[in-house]
Amino acid sequence: MTTTAPFLTVERRGRVAILTMNRPEALNAIGTLDDCDTIVDTFFALGNDRQVSAIVLTGAGRAFSSGGNIKGMQTRQGIGVLDQPDSTRTNYRRGVQRAVRAMLDCEIPMIAAINGHAIGLGLDLACLCDIRVAADSAKMAASFIKVGIVPGDGGAWTLQRIIGYSLAAELFLTGRTFDAAYAQSIGLVGTVVPADDLLPTAIGIAEEIAANPPRALRLTKKLLREAQHGRAHDVLELSAAFQAIAHETRDHAEAVAAILDKRAPRFTGE
Repeated sequence: MTTTAPFLTVERRGRVAILTMNRPEALNAIGTLDDCDTIVDTFFALGNDRQVSAIVLTGAGRAFSSGGNIKGMQTRQGIGVLDQPDSTRTNYRRGVQRAVRAMLDCEIPMIAAINGHAIGLGLDLACLCDIRVAADSAKMAASFIKVGIVPGDGGAWTLQRIIGYSLAAELFLTGRTFDAAYAQSIGLVGTVVPADDLLPTAIGIAEEIAANPPRALRLTKKLLREAQHGRAHDVLELSAAFQAIAHETRDHAEAVAAILDKRAPRFTGE
């Protein structure tokens, strides 16, 4: 089943949801508040759908996402600059930052399938995903500095947690464009494949993830995210609490029984 939203196309394959940024003529740039609302509404709906255990995010055409709308910056329309600084600040909070928060709050494991250019905001959307797979032809850049602005979408927080402060600083301060091989060498991308293999590879990883107990998946992702900035003792306390929840699920009992019975488990999400 496929449904089309103004900016995102959502396709369901079993417990995997494939989200495609579907504005190829604009290189999947995010240009309007409606685009941001679509992202927020889509991730909220999927987060409330207990039949979804993994998400793949990709782009239509030759780009993953070219980021924000440069023409909108010149005309002072869209998701960025408006008539004066207070309005611009509110606009970022109302639009792109709401979209980022929606992705940060999503408890479903997410895989970015970077099919082409991932520039600025586009790269930061990929960084919000838990796993990144790239086509060998993909190009990326944290290029806000090239248009005289800063990463207003929270990328300064996200990127350095993936590759470390020094490398993130180098990419943000130079704004240079780099290829998928370099992205893999610095740990920004986990897997690089030929373009034709990209979506099957990403979906394969998503299906491997989705074959596991749904509630434990969400708890594990939440624990991993909290562990990024929590103290060890706090993470241990949270781990004990989440483990107590996981032990009481029917899927845990089914997993144990399946191992002992030497059969494939049948998970229900309960």
